[in-house]
Amino acid sequence: MSGAFDWTERHRPTSEHQLEGNESQRRKIRDWLDGWVKGQPKKKGILLVGPPGVGKTTVARAIAQDMGWTVIELNASDTRNAVAIRKAATQSSTHRSLFHDPSKPQQRTLILLDEVDHIGGGLRAVSEDRIRKGIEDDESVTLSGDSGGKAELLRLLEATKQPVILACNDIMGLWGRSSTWRNTKDRFTRHLITITFDRVSDEALRRIARRVLREEDIDHTNDAIDVLVNGNHGDLRALVRDLQVLSSGGLKKLNPEMVREHLAAGVRDMTTEVFPGMESLYRSEVANDAVKIGRSIDKQPSDLMNWVHWNNASLFDEVAMRRGSKALILADRSVESRYRDLAHHSSYWTLHLSSLSASVANNTPLPSRIYPSYPNYLRRSGSWARPAIINHLADLSKTSKSTVRREFMPLLSALHQENPVFGDPNRFEVSLALGLSADEHVALCNLPVSRKSTKALIQAYELAEEKWKDPVIDSVLEEFHDEELSPEPEVEPEPEVKRDSAQRTLF
Repeated sequence: MSGAFDWTERHRPTSEHQLEGNESQRRKIRDWLDGWVKGQPKKKGILLVGPPGVGKTTVARAIAQDMGWTVIELNASDTRNAVAIRKAATQSSTHRSLFHDPSKPQQRTLILLDEVDHIGGGLRAVSEDRIRKGIEDDESVTLSGDSGGKAELLRLLEATKQPVILACNDIMGLWGRSSTWRNTKDRFTRHLITITFDRVSDEALRRIARRVLREEDIDHTNDAIDVLVNGNHGDLRALVRDLQVLSSGGLKKLNPEMVREHLAAGVRDMTTEVFPGMESLYRSEVANDAVKIGRSIDKQPSDLMNWVHWNNASLFDEVAMRRGSKALILADRSVESRYRDLAHHSSYWTLHLSSLSASVANNTPLPSRIYPSYPNYLRRSGSWARPAIINHLADLSKTSKSTVRREFMPLLSALHQENPVFGDPNRFEVSLALGLSADEHVALCNLPVSRKSTKALIQAYELAEEKWKDPVIDSVLEEFHDEELSPEPEVEPEPEVKRDSAQRTLF
């Protein structure tokens, strides 16, 4: 058993026969997907609505896999602007044309978009020219956040030739809460069948818990399973995550006392979504309350730590941020212990310390409305992750592109985005030392190029670039390279020692 992997992914069902609960909802999805085998249904999309952790996207993926279909998924960790959604639609048609066997029934590609209730903005569309340039990775085009995402989603439902499934927790998040929400709802529901998911029964949760423990080779008592199920109230994902946390110290047998202690540490509110949950966490003034809220947020402890780290920079002043950083450093060390197989209850401490960093570390009242955001460095793509920068740094450091994305880009991004403690776009030394251009520096700062302040920053960078010497990193690497390639100094032969005849005779 290894606690370093997310059990919700490791134990995710890959076939419908492994699923539990929501039988009628699954039948509706299967019937609708079967309709795509014969042609195109009248409504080309399905909207799955329900609380977190009930298996909405898992059901869709499992049924599609049973049918042998490819699934292209976009969720909150992806950029979901107009360009990203158009790319997904284009990719689906490419999959179909490349991998379809004419001798077999027609195969489809399922486009799955999760958490669509968190796609911001209205129905204002982005121009076709900007979308085309964005798809071609034209660096002159920058779409921030989810720009045009909702309008492109509507266009996708109107024009798609492949099945589209949307999933959300709060349906009003998709319609919007302005006075025009009814118009938005009408335009979407013309193309969507809405299916509402229910929480899974306690008996189904018991079967899932037994299966997970069996696959992890952990013994248990029936009473322990009952206590755990009673504390989860139909949330599949939370159940599996609780099992992972309980087993993090090398557990061999699960007993009721252990589960009660775990649940007593903070009762989980299963309906808490990440964005409202983060706002509640930042407004908490009592440590115990903050920990309970942190446990309720639908994120792994290590993910919660990253969310807190990212949002502290924009919500706290310098003093609070320094205080919160101390807790985050300890939380990060707890995460590290998971990979060194140390029984430190790493998930427990990571969650607690991250929650405290976001709450009691701050003594300054927050504004009446705050907007926690998704950490840019966790997104699979984004305006800051320019291919040119990644290629350049990979060549420079002699490492892979994936290593650059994972190890270098988060740090460089944090150093150059506006931040009261250490981030400053006007500090050019690191970018100049790495040999980055002005445009690449702006991309690291995550600044839109259309702003006047950004254009002024580019001019200032170019002036600094003219005065800058050769990049330090290049010079060091060249010296190291020259040392490796330089021939070894020739060793002069030692002069021959003249020996007398007596020595030659003896030796």
